[in-house]
Amino acid sequence: MKNITEQTEIEIRQSIIDACIAMNASQINQGTSGNISVRFGEGILITPTSMPYNKMTPEDIVWMGFDGQIIGTRTPSSEWNFHMEIMRHKTESNAVVHAHPTACTTLSIMEKGIPAIHYMVAVCGGHDIRCAPYATYGVSQLSKNALKALEGRSACLLAHHGMIATATSLDKAMWLAVEVETLAKQYLGCLPMGEPPLLSEEEIQTVINRMSGYGHAD
Repeated sequence: MKNITEQTEIEIRQSIIDACIAMNASQINQGTSGNISVRFGEGILITPTSMPYNKMTPEDIVWMGFDGQIIGTRTPSSEWNFHMEIMRHKTESNAVVHAHPTACTTLSIMEKGIPAIHYMVAVCGGHDIRCAPYATYGVSQLSKNALKALEGRSACLLAHHGMIATATSLDKAMWLAVEVETLAKQYLGCLPMGEPPLLSEEEIQTVINRMSGYGHAD
C-alpha cells in the first residue's frame, strides 16, 4: 500500500471512508460514534459529524488547517479538537482513530486503563495503556486529558467514552485500535478472577526494544 506522502488527496479521503466502514464491520465501533483523521499538508482531513459512513463520499471529508481554516461542505466531527491537538503535539502521528469499542469502553466506564497483562501492551509504547480522566466530548479539556494520557504512548482510553489510537499511517492506527480492544477483552476476562499478575516494566521495555518494525507494515 502507498504511504501517505505517495497517496493523492482523493485516495486519502476514500481511505478514511473505507476505514470508517471497516471499524463498524470489525465491531470496534457502532453507528457514527467513531471518527478518523489523517494528516494532510498543514492540517488534517477528518470525518464529518453525524454522517453514516456508507453515505460518505470523498467530498464529505473536511480539511482543517492548523491555523483554524476549514475547507469543506460538511461540519467536521464534534471531536475535531483532540484530533487537531494530537496532530499538533505528536508530530510522529499521521493518523488518529477514535472509536467506542465495547471492551475498551467498559473499562473506561470503570475509569480503568489496561496494565501489563500481556506483552502486546508494549505496542502502545509503554508498560500500560492509560485511561484519561473524563471530560465532556468535544471540549478542550478532553483534548488536554487525552494528550496527557498519550505521553509516551500511541493509544489511550477516555473515561466514560471510548478509545484513541494513533500511528504513522491510517492502516497502522486501525491495526492498533483492534489490538487495544483485544487487550481490553483479555483484561475484562481476567477481572472476575481478580486482578491478574502483571509483567514488569523491565520486561515490557525488553519487548519494546525487540519490537522495532513489529505490527502492521506500511
